[in-house]
Amino acid sequence: MVIESARWFTSSYSSNGGDCVEVAADLATSRGIVPVRDSKVMDGPVVSVPATAFVAFVTGVRGGAFDTA
Repeated sequence: MVIESARWFTSSYSSNGGDCVEVAADLATSRGIVPVRDSKVMDGPVVSVPATAFVAFVTGVRGGAFDTA
């Protein structure tokens, strides 16, 4: 999927170790999706996540729902 109008964003929490994903949250309101891609392969595949699912995921991360330790 090619999304021409996407403004890609990498989290400031990324350690710049190369294992990062980028999101284009600017499309959440207009298209109802949050595209996600590998920051190392900018022309590679893009996964489009429903905006509501992405919000639930971020809420879970912030709330510690995925902590393993």
